[in-house]
Amino acid sequence: MKENIVKSKSFTFAVKTVRIYQFLCEQRKEFILSKQLLRSGTSVGAMIRESEHAESRKDFIHKLAIAQKEINETIY
Repeated sequence: MKENIVKSKSFTFAVKTVRIYQFLCEQRKEFILSKQLLRSGTSVGAMIRESEHAESRKDFIHKLAIAQKEINETIY
């Protein structure tokens, strides 16, 4: 089966997000914004995985649009 590049990149992004979260909590003692970063950064991959099992093309596009919004929130 062919590798899903979006799925693998979102997983890598989630792993990096978790590592940044750990750094912020342990080294910088930052607990408020780091939790939001963790939520938005890991939800990207979750939405992409959900889109794989979308009920329709419209549902697929909607789930990917949500993932895009989460990535934009994380970048902000």
